[in-house]
Order: sequence, then C-alpha cells, then structure tokens
Amino acid sequence: MDWNIDRGLQLRSIIDFLGDANADVLILQEVDLNARRTQRLNVAQEIARKLRLNYVFGREFVELTQGSNSSPAYHGQATLSRWRISNPRAIRFQQQSSFWQPRWYVPKVEPFQERLGGRIALVAEISVPSNAAVVSYNLHLESRGHDELRLAQLNEVLMDARARGAAGPTVVAGDLNLDASTAAAGAAIVREGFVSAMPSGRMATTPARHLLESGRHIDWAFVRGPVQIEKGRVHNSIKASDHYPISFELGLSKGW
Repeated sequence: MDWNIDRGLQLRSIIDFLGDANADVLILQEVDLNARRTQRLNVAQEIARKLRLNYVFGREFVELTQGSNSSPAYHGQATLSRWRISNPRAIRFQQQSSFWQPRWYVPKVEPFQERLGGRIALVAEISVPSNAAVVSYNLHLESRGHDELRLAQLNEVLMDARARGAAGPTVVAGDLNLDASTAAAGAAIVREGFVSAMPSGRMATTPARHLLESGRHIDWAFVRGPVQIEKGRVHNSIKASDHYPISFELGLSKGW
C-alpha cells in the first residue's frame, strides 16, 4: 500500500485503516517526527508499534516552526513491513526547488512552511518469506515548481534502479506530484522496464479542491521484475488525509 498520510494529522483513523487493510508493505509519505502539529509523536514509530511492523524513516526536512533547537522536528518518508527491512538509504535529489530555501522574509503563501532540506527517495530492501528481496523506492517529488523538475527527480530514481540491475522485483511508488501517464514521464518509466501497478482509467488519488476539478492523478506505483500484479485500486472512501491510499498485490514468479 502507498499513501501520502498528510503528516499523520488524523493518526488514529490512519492506523485503523492500515490495520484493516493488513498490507505486508506500507510506503508512506509526509510523515512527521516530533512535530508540534502532530503532538510531538514519531508517527512512523506509532504506526509500526500499533501494527507490529518493522520500519525505516527517511528525513526530507527539518521543520523549523514545529520543533526547537534542543528538540528538532522532522518530516519525511517511512517504509514499513511485517518482514525484515535492510540496506536503507536516501537519494537526496540533485535538483531541488529553491522555494524552501531560507530567506530574510516569509513568503506570502498560506500556509508557508519554514524548513531546511529537500526532497528524497527512500530506498530499502524487503525480505519476503520466499527469500526474495524486493527493492522499494519511496518517492515524494517536489510539490513546488514545474513538471520538468519533477521529471528530473524521477529520472534520478530510474537511473539508480538501472544501476542496481533488473534481476529482482523492484517497486517505485509514492506521491509524484505529477500525472505519470503523460508522454515524458510514461516514456521514461517504460524505458526502464516498469509497468503501472494500477488499472488504466483509474480514479483520481486526491479529492477535488473545487467544483471544476475532479481530483488529481499524482500518486502512483510501478513495478519491474519477475512478478504478477493484481487488484490495483484507489481507496477513495478514506478521508484521513488529503490523498487517497492506493494498493495492489504482487505475486512473485516461480524461482523467486
């Protein structure tokens, strides 16, 4: 399951849904750690503890208005699994928006988040019972700027996946902040051997922001390797975040 959980502001509802879903792997974005707005909780740890999962957290930003000098607050991505997680690392994208850089004035953007850091992909290996290692790339591409920037960040992930080879199952999922069915994004993904885990013509992954909008298609999951993909869906009845969860099932091919 992949989900941007909107910092974990509705943590009880998030945990209830994830517990009912009973997924083996959770790929989560916008996860708070020690932030005032989420009661100073380590949100990933809370989810892991309640659902009895292993987890790894990757830091995107230090949230300057949510912590203190002695007790800083962080914001990032978390990957959780009932199975062992190993070799975690973060790809801190070379190309970043200047929007979040410190400045002497506060931009007139409501709400503006004062923060240090930049967007990342959280990479981890997940050991499934068949002794296979599924590599997961947990993405949160830039929300500010333009699609060219987001495509550059996506390409960094695809190049990293290419460098590690095509033998094993690989999942690339997250909040891309772009429609990955567009020509440029779709071509890059297909070129590296990935296929969408979600059905074509699927529902939007965010609620509509106004009457003229039907929602955005910005949360995606792609898979490469010896797997079969089934039951991809958008859970658009869940109101615990400003994004809907997406889920799918993977069947490992014989020999993995």
